[in-house]
This record gives sequence, structure tokens and C-alpha cells, in this order.
Amino acid sequence: MAGSDLSSGSLERLEAAVDDLAAAYPTTRPDHLLAQIDQYLGLAARMMDGRKTLTEYRRLVIAVGWMSLLAGTCQIDLGQPHAAAARLRLAREIADEAGHPEIAAWCLETSAWSRLIAADFPAAVELSRAAQTMAPATSSAFIQATAQEGRALARLGDTSGTYNALRRVARLVAALRVPDRPEHHFRYDPAKSDAYIATTLAWLGDPAAETYARHVLTELAANPSTRPRRIATANIDLGLALVAADKPDEAAHVTLAAVTSGRLVPSNYWRVTEVVAGIEHRDPPDAAGIRDAFRDLYPMS
Repeated sequence: MAGSDLSSGSLERLEAAVDDLAAAYPTTRPDHLLAQIDQYLGLAARMMDGRKTLTEYRRLVIAVGWMSLLAGTCQIDLGQPHAAAARLRLAREIADEAGHPEIAAWCLETSAWSRLIAADFPAAVELSRAAQTMAPATSSAFIQATAQEGRALARLGDTSGTYNALRRVARLVAALRVPDRPEHHFRYDPAKSDAYIATTLAWLGDPAAETYARHVLTELAANPSTRPRRIATANIDLGLALVAADKPDEAAHVTLAAVTSGRLVPSNYWRVTEVVAGIEHRDPPDAAGIRDAFRDLYPMS
């Protein structure tokens, strides 16, 4: 191609790698996925050094933006908020340069998730709403940011705001088709909706959380190899709901299943601690057993 040093198909392969990496997110350890992302970012940097057309340049920076966003997501999972923030800033700068509002919205939504983990719930609400303002209407980023707003409001105990957010998500998801690659982190899978409802209701203390969490686990059990991390978090949701329902024995059982799955990442650890604290008030020996298993399997927790 005149005026370009990019080999035939090299840019297409890089763009395909972005989707492959995002689809690998639910089943790949975040440190392993991060290493793969950095390899592709190195390739993109070498491609950036050569001559390219304006169209190729924009496609290349957009691919780098998506990969930087996913790298930041992995670093949040790994409990590296400062490194994650740097990645997200880069992705946001790229999004602004390329005029790509969806990447920009995902950066805000992912930052909201990071603030939620850090228990800065007002900031999580603000960032979630900013992401909705930025995101294209009905995009995956818009839906996810709306769901994230509901979760943050639940942590603040804002019952009416939480239910309002859940209703908005339900309306958006009702018209949504299952994407070609539902495991893709940046393509909203309608099946995610029930899992987010279960989490949100559990945090709000709504008894309906137990029914939703059981339903999610039943659905995931049909194909456990494709959603191992989601199964672990669904067990945590059910554990918290069961604590609220005064069922400490079963709560301990499902929480221990989440811990011994080996699928938890640092961004999940605080949720386990919360459930175990609830179990401890009713069943101290079971709580101690979960803590021992947690320390053994996750020594850096």
C-alpha cells in the first residue's frame, strides 16, 4: 500500500487480537492476560513507528486504546489501582484523540468499578453517571454503567435509586440480542443482567437476592467451563443473601465453594471478607474454616 509500511493483514490481525483478548478475560488469570496484552502493545508500538495512512493510524490507536483499557481492568483485578489508573488515563487520552466515545465511556465505567472496590461509593455513582452521559445510547458501555450505578447506590443504601437503576437496565436488556461472543468483556451479554441484579439486591439486603443468585448458579452450571469466575462471584452473592436470610450453614457452604474454586482475584477478596463477617455472628467455627481456606489459597490476601 502506497505511503504505508504495514504488511498486508497486520492491522487486521491486531484488531482481531483485541477481541480475542477481551473474550479470554472471563477464563484467563488476570496476570496471564496482562502479559499477553503487553506483548500485543509492544507489537502495536513497533507498528506505530512505521509509515501509515491516516486511516491506518486511527485504527491502530483505537486498538491500543481497547488493549490499554483491558490492561487496566486486569490490574484492578490484581489489586493494582495506581497502575490501573495510569492505563485508564492512557486509554481515555486515546479515546479523546480518536473521537471514540465508547472507549471513553468504558474508561469511566471501569474507574467507577475501581472506586466501588475501594468503598468510595459516591465517586462510583458519579463516574457511572458520567459514563452514561459519554456512552452511545444503548451501547454495552451505557448498559454496564447503568448497572454499575445501581450497585454503587445499593452500597449507599439508596433503595429508590437502586431500583430505578435496575428498572433502566431491564428496559435496555429487554431489546438486546445475545452477542456473537457473549464472553467478550466489552459486549454486554444479557445473561449478565441477572448476576448484576443478584449482587445489587444482596448489597441492598433485598430477600429476592437469594432467588436471583440461585437462578444464576443454575444457569451457569449448564456450562461451567466458560464462566468459572462468574460462578465464584455468584456463590459469594448467594452467601451474602443467605446470611441476610439467617441461613448461616448454607452460606458457609457456598462461600467455601467460592474460595476453594481458586477463581477469586484480589478485586473479589473484600466481598469474601464481608460474607464471612456475617457468618461469624451466627456460626464462628464455619467462619474460621473459611478464613483458614482463604489464607491457604490466597496468601497475599
